[in-house]
Amino acid sequence: MNEVTGSTAGRFHGAAGSVRGSRPTVQSSMLQVEFAQLSDSGKVREHNEDYLGYVVPITPSEARTRGWFFALADGVGGHAQGEVASQAAVETLLAGFKAAAAGEPLAALLGRLVQQANTRVFETALAAGRSGAGMATTLVCCSLRFDRVVVAHVGDSRCYLIRRGHATPLTRDHTFAGEQVRLGLLSAKEAADAPTRHVLSRSLGTELLVNVDTSEHSVLPGDVLLLCSDGLHGAVNASEMAAIVREHADLETAAHKLLSLANQKDGSDNSSVQLIRVRSVERMGTYRGLPYRLR
Repeated sequence: MNEVTGSTAGRFHGAAGSVRGSRPTVQSSMLQVEFAQLSDSGKVREHNEDYLGYVVPITPSEARTRGWFFALADGVGGHAQGEVASQAAVETLLAGFKAAAAGEPLAALLGRLVQQANTRVFETALAAGRSGAGMATTLVCCSLRFDRVVVAHVGDSRCYLIRRGHATPLTRDHTFAGEQVRLGLLSAKEAADAPTRHVLSRSLGTELLVNVDTSEHSVLPGDVLLLCSDGLHGAVNASEMAAIVREHADLETAAHKLLSLANQKDGSDNSSVQLIRVRSVERMGTYRGLPYRLR
């Protein structure tokens, strides 16, 4: 296990192993989170095509002007091309978030960064020639600042908000079965068993431009954000996820329990999870587009 605190928190990112951490001690009224992430190749696949990463603010100023950032990608393409795509996407996001202008609105920032990641994967596939055919990746990411979280995603990797023991999805799967649910052609129960439930209708790297879904939500102390690949949510349902997070206060333990259950129930795919618990928030309002602190 890698322990990360303070200024070293942004140094770990990758597909394997586990990590947990908390923000440096700053004013108690500021947004504070603790987190853990874990990835497992499963019981069938020889290598892991998931990739995870994060950016942690080091100073109070960074916490207010940039915030926290987490990203998880699930590569597709086979013959190691999936892991190339997922790593390229996440590393592009991390670099872009670190270089972003202070105070840039998070929804616009995440949309722009995901487009950049899509371009990077698309160009990487072209450069690889025939071996890059079919290279693509799903992606889910989120950024927290003040008392808000912005979520962006493409594909079927998901983000849940776990509040008071209940898990609410903040993303919708970009799969053919998911599209049929939105059109009213299938029920959610039927989609869960449909043969098209794993066939992506949208992913990073298949086209030069991609349609990115973004959404913004308020967060409260005690909330847990759960980002995961389909290897986890395809085997473990939302109520089981919420129950494990509720039963295990230590996020690293919860992450291990989640992936262990995924392997027990299925294990045919890589499975990855990021758990982010909100410890405190800084309530903010906006006036003419500028944030101000609420008392």
